[in-house]
Amino acid sequence: MLERKIVNDLIAWKNNPDKLCLMVKGARQVGKSTIIMEFCKTNYRYYAEMNFVANEGYTEIFAGSLEKENVLKQITLYFPDMQFIPNETVIFLDEIQDCPRAITALKFLARDKRFDVIASGSLLGITYKRSRENQPSSVPVGYVEHLEMHSLDFEEFLWANKIPVETIREIKTFFVDKSPVLPAMHTKMLELFREYIVVGGMPNVVQDFVNNRNFGNVLKLQRDILQEYKEDISQYAEGMGKSKVRACFLSIPNQLAKKYKKFQWNVVEKNSSSRKYKDSVIWLIDAGIVSKSDNLSVPELPLAGNVIEGEFKIYMRDTGLLVAMLEDGSQKNIINGDLGIYKGAIYENIIADIFRKSGKQLFYYARDNRFEIDFVVRIDDMATVIEVKAGDNTKAKSVDIMVNRHGMARAVKLASKNVGVDGKIETLPLYMAMFL
Repeated sequence: MLERKIVNDLIAWKNNPDKLCLMVKGARQVGKSTIIMEFCKTNYRYYAEMNFVANEGYTEIFAGSLEKENVLKQITLYFPDMQFIPNETVIFLDEIQDCPRAITALKFLARDKRFDVIASGSLLGITYKRSRENQPSSVPVGYVEHLEMHSLDFEEFLWANKIPVETIREIKTFFVDKSPVLPAMHTKMLELFREYIVVGGMPNVVQDFVNNRNFGNVLKLQRDILQEYKEDISQYAEGMGKSKVRACFLSIPNQLAKKYKKFQWNVVEKNSSSRKYKDSVIWLIDAGIVSKSDNLSVPELPLAGNVIEGEFKIYMRDTGLLVAMLEDGSQKNIINGDLGIYKGAIYENIIADIFRKSGKQLFYYARDNRFEIDFVVRIDDMATVIEVKAGDNTKAKSVDIMVNRHGMARAVKLASKNVGVDGKIETLPLYMAMFL
């Protein structure tokens, strides 16, 4: 099984004597169920798993009183051969979005310290916004800890490809020392980074690639996931909003292909506006399918306090899925370093993906379609401007302007080139984004 960083978070939660119920959320196919089941098997003597999609009958457990004693009694009826031993038993409520009353029951189960409870599901942000008859009667605020799970980040992808931890640590020393990476190591890391762009981080896709090294299989699996996303839109987006959400989703490659990548409503539909499609974008964000990057009025801390309302970019949460949305042959183009107008979009998306998975909020800085900085992020308590280059040409007039005219303390150019420093401007290989 693929090694995932989230296991450390699960262990920390289990070891907390004051823990609440744990809610693990994330988009479909990021590996939530697999990793939680393995965690339960490894860390508890007894566990009860209830998947509300695989077995709708489990919803009957929560049909009556939600008081903890009644719910636990109902669970024991469904699991007659299982022992419920305090501090040694965990209850796993999977795909909980399909049982709103189970979400409400977490409030009562959290008060019972005898058994640990983990809930997991996709589209949980959507669940809380459904129509009144289909939403939890009481959202368990204050009784649930939240943990977000993503597809594999680049470091996890390296682990899956049997790159030793010691090698990653050695590469980080070049990042810290701001010294060039050894040529053979640099070339190999760029090769792996391009593979990560194409494969992405969906566990089943990564595992198949590691086993078979077949990009055709990768593309098929990715397009199956994209089809699941479309089916989720059909099932969970309400009323006439289904077609609007789908239109926004399908517009993402075209949005990112523009020179200035601000999300434009007329790319979704000619002469359209935010009034018609704003909720559809929010739906995609809440579903964990896309991330939003906000434009800043000034590139200064606190960044979130300088957001320009209504000016934003949209990125796919998994870059491999973005590549799969393009025409056949795009994988080969990326591996060979040639993708025309989409090259900048793909590389910008992968950096957004890396930053998002490391917990960073996404911001950029643009003025009047004349001047744009790809990312402005907080690093070491400094507002840092970051420009992404797909190749080894690191000329970036916008970065020079930000440093020389606007007095930015730090700037980073991410490119295929090796490490270099020119005053306040650092050039780093694209794969070192994971260290920022």
